[in-house]
Amino acid sequence: MTPVFLDTVGLIALWERTDQWRPAALAAFNKVVAARRPYVTTPLILLECGNAAARKPYRMDVVDLRRTLIANGGLIDLTENDWHAGWQAYEQGRPGGAGIVDCISFAVMRRLGLAEAFTNDQHFAAAGFVTLF
Repeated sequence: MTPVFLDTVGLIALWERTDQWRPAALAAFNKVVAARRPYVTTPLILLECGNAAARKPYRMDVVDLRRTLIANGGLIDLTENDWHAGWQAYEQGRPGGAGIVDCISFAVMRRLGLAEAFTNDQHFAAAGFVTLF
């Protein structure tokens, strides 16, 4: 079964009780889990989540996710090609477009043949991916 890519927007929506997207994120994530779909992400997403959670009560959720991903083989290391493709896309982008972490995420998703992202970030949709909420 093809994995789902975990994005920062989706993860923060799961953990942050006041996030406006929390109900939709919980519903989407529960479907992923119920279907026993694997999920993956990159260290860059974990860094973004770690920064966002540094002063939050869900700080340890980031640590737990990292441990789970490592144990399940879901923490995807970047290749040199991912890095270069992401920076090239970022350089060609416009103000208001996808950020560098998103651009690198797109490169990783393409390399792995992933179509779906656990996010509602429209930059993923604009890049041709399906967002799950």
